[in-house]
Amino acid sequence: MRREKIIGSSIPRVGSREKVTGRAVYAVDVTLPRMLWGKVLRSPIAYGRIKRIDISEALAIPGVKAVLTGQDVTGIRIGRQIYDMPLLADGVVRFTGEKVAAVAADTEEAAEQALDQIRVEYEELQPLLSPADALAPSAPLLHPEVLHYKGLPGKLAAPSNAFVRLSWKKGDIEEGLRRSSLVLENVFETQVAHQAYIEPHSCVVKANDSAGGEIWACSKVPFALRQQMAAAFGLEPEKFLVHPCYIGGDFGGKGDFMDVPLAYMLSRKSARPVKMTMEYSEEFLAGNPRHASVIKVKSGVSKEGRILAHQMEFVFDSGAYGAFKPIGYLFGAHEAAGPYRMENVLIEEKIVYTNKVPCGHMRAPGDPQGVFANESQMDSLAKELGMDPVRFRRMNLLRDGDDSPVGRKISYIKAEETLDRLVQESKYYSPKKANVGRGMAIIQWLPLGGECSVLVKIDDRGKITLSTAMLDQGAGAGTVLQQIIAEELQVPWQTISLETLDTAKVPPDSGVGASRSIRTYGNACYEAAVKAKEEILNLAAEGFGEEREELVLFKGGVLTKKERKISYAEIVKAKGSALVVQGNYKNQEIGPQASVCAQMAEVEVDPETGQIQLKRFFSAHNTGKVLNPLLHDGQIEGGIVMGLGYALMEEVFFADGRVASVNFGDYKIPTIRDIPKLEKIVSETPVGRGPYNSMSIGETAIITVAPAIANAIHDAVGVRITAIPLTAEKILAGLKKRNGL
Repeated sequence: MRREKIIGSSIPRVGSREKVTGRAVYAVDVTLPRMLWGKVLRSPIAYGRIKRIDISEALAIPGVKAVLTGQDVTGIRIGRQIYDMPLLADGVVRFTGEKVAAVAADTEEAAEQALDQIRVEYEELQPLLSPADALAPSAPLLHPEVLHYKGLPGKLAAPSNAFVRLSWKKGDIEEGLRRSSLVLENVFETQVAHQAYIEPHSCVVKANDSAGGEIWACSKVPFALRQQMAAAFGLEPEKFLVHPCYIGGDFGGKGDFMDVPLAYMLSRKSARPVKMTMEYSEEFLAGNPRHASVIKVKSGVSKEGRILAHQMEFVFDSGAYGAFKPIGYLFGAHEAAGPYRMENVLIEEKIVYTNKVPCGHMRAPGDPQGVFANESQMDSLAKELGMDPVRFRRMNLLRDGDDSPVGRKISYIKAEETLDRLVQESKYYSPKKANVGRGMAIIQWLPLGGECSVLVKIDDRGKITLSTAMLDQGAGAGTVLQQIIAEELQVPWQTISLETLDTAKVPPDSGVGASRSIRTYGNACYEAAVKAKEEILNLAAEGFGEEREELVLFKGGVLTKKERKISYAEIVKAKGSALVVQGNYKNQEIGPQASVCAQMAEVEVDPETGQIQLKRFFSAHNTGKVLNPLLHDGQIEGGIVMGLGYALMEEVFFADGRVASVNFGDYKIPTIRDIPKLEKIVSETPVGRGPYNSMSIGETAIITVAPAIANAIHDAVGVRITAIPLTAEKILAGLKKRNGL
């Protein structure tokens, strides 16, 4: 008897039919009786005081049911971790696009007319448009009350525009630099980038008569949203019920509260449900994009090429608020020193308030910025030493059991093996034409933990339902959960129903994010499946009058050695009630096994124009058991394409603090013509903490794309670009400077 293997098979993504047929319900599709439309008036200036607001004419518009200003929500602040953002500007506006007033009306048209009738008088102030401006001794404090904000990740000695100051240290950095034969310093810069999800933020909120309410929102972390609302309004979390909705793209951007608290206040004031949907121009103007950064790197190496000291100083431009960061800072910064053995390390992270759009999380927050700097630095060190960049990296790579640059023990890391396979399969050392260059970059990824619960139910028809609060943001995690149940219970995966629960039906969980969905929900699902299997076998053994060890699961039933079979439906009927089991997972440990990604880019540069053509791109991964190769490949390819956009073209432009690129005509993302053939190399080793010893894959592929291309450009024409995106204009300027023009 052959047991069907479902884990490791390329099962199509669940939910696809609902999406293409229009049956999938997104937040924007939710309609409730007597629902109003909410709209916001946004500040036209980057920084200033509100002297006067007149809403009398707005209230006179037919159909307008509620108008709010900062005076109505004074003192209420919200955030994912740092509670520093007012619902509406409370006397001061801190960025162009900040919410100043809100309207709820019977129709969108009436709400927009009302916005046009609100009169606001501002006293403009000189904005701080860069971290350098904000850190100047004479700079005004953008948040004078910063010391009193709840959720700061570290204690500040005094009020400052640098509201996050963190450091990680190993060894003695000064001693390491003194012992070095070569010390190299560089400064790297990265840009603001938008997640470019298709679905703009949308929500519907129905306030209860007393306190709390019901929420429909495009949030991948419903329990976190519930907690944020409760903390902001001084209520118990259970007072808010978050209903599940489909998510139309995320990439890190759908974990915040956005308009939900304001919709709640409008609903309270009007005593009617309120829907709010952002225009896409508002997404660019006031969303939560990736942070721009300035990163100073100082490295010391021995004459043989050993890294003896490594110092990284990050300065992130937070924009006007820190409210969109779920742990208050960017976790990826302190892991950006890479998979290298380093005796002496100092990594410092500052996050600074400025008068620009507040930044949040985007796929691998902090990692692409830091690794662009770090892997560019590694190539520069190799060049200064006269060493091949592959040999330089191989000499310094971590091995199993080593400590990471910041002292975290890593039990498993196949960095050298991954690098060697990339070099071999990409034919890295094969001959190439003039102006063609090859560059590489490598990183490790340590997955985060979390907690969650799932339910598995088998009814008297034999139908299996998997219930969870997990929101599948597009990676296909729900499909993998189906595969786990199908594998353990030996049923076709198509027969398993997937039910998404609201926040009242399961215990709180950590939600989706940080490439941990399968580690958390998958392990809980596996536990539930094993429990269900054991109970089925025990019931069947009792019914057959045979030993439990004599029975096996087979095609939706239990089979004895004598080939007697009883179906799940028959077992449940005999039991007299549905079989329901719960699986749980709670483990906050980081790692300790690391997945590794090494990438190679081959480019051709036109020396007359600086134009870049990406000819080939290889991505090598050492990971755990691959549960679904189709979805696994999709995550790799999607990450690479996002990385290409970040490396070559994507940038949110500003004019005097105002976002100037407010549509996809101005904000360029890659199209099929920008993407070469993507070669994927995957080595599986079953060592991870996910079910069946799987590992994370969602974010690794985006991180090393930009430095691999930058290193390839340098290899092609000898120009080191230290600021992304890597444009033809920057390359041409570098060529002219090199040639003395």
